[in-house]
Amino acid sequence: MTGPDPLPAALDAATRARISAGALAMKAPAGAKLFRPGDPCRGFVLLRSGRARVDLIAEDGHALLLYRVEPGQPCAITTSCLFADEPYSAEATAETECDGMLIPSPLFTALVQDSAPFRTFVLAGFAARLGALMGRIEDLSFRSVDARLAAYLLDRAPGRVAATQQEIAADIGTAREVVSRRLAAFGKAGLVRTERGAVTPLDADALTRIRDGGASP
Repeated sequence: MTGPDPLPAALDAATRARISAGALAMKAPAGAKLFRPGDPCRGFVLLRSGRARVDLIAEDGHALLLYRVEPGQPCAITTSCLFADEPYSAEATAETECDGMLIPSPLFTALVQDSAPFRTFVLAGFAARLGALMGRIEDLSFRSVDARLAAYLLDRAPGRVAATQQEIAADIGTAREVVSRRLAAFGKAGLVRTERGAVTPLDADALTRIRDGGASP
């Protein structure tokens, strides 16, 4: 699998050559665990293609989505672990087949010290992801489950949304049982049609009102 160059365009030829000489190929099939809590951080990963998700895992095994990583985007947890020299505190899973590069931690440290464009790329990516995480925390703290569920469905509409109730629960930050109850209420009100492993939105206007804070069924 190939994809666009994930490195920032501002990198000079010498820095690119260092990365090319020292980086390792990284490939993972869909569903593979890229790291788990307690794993050491071996280096800085950049995807050329594919998509991964990063979750916090509760003691009971429930997953809470923090963010997704797509080609060219740094992983904030990885960056934090590299700077702090600490193991991972979250779990990453390849949602699709992934292809990319791993810059080993000694080379990553040297590049951050030596290359201003690389350092800017890493820190800008970390700042952007931190801002997104703050938005995620705000969403989970101040928006109702119904509003988050409606937003999830609308983001993937129109048409059939292929996702299990467990996957939806992890994405919107609640328990599967809560998603099951709320989808049943949405279905009874004619807003959605549910089937095994999928939900089809039927009333986008009503879902939009719920997403924006309106009354729920």
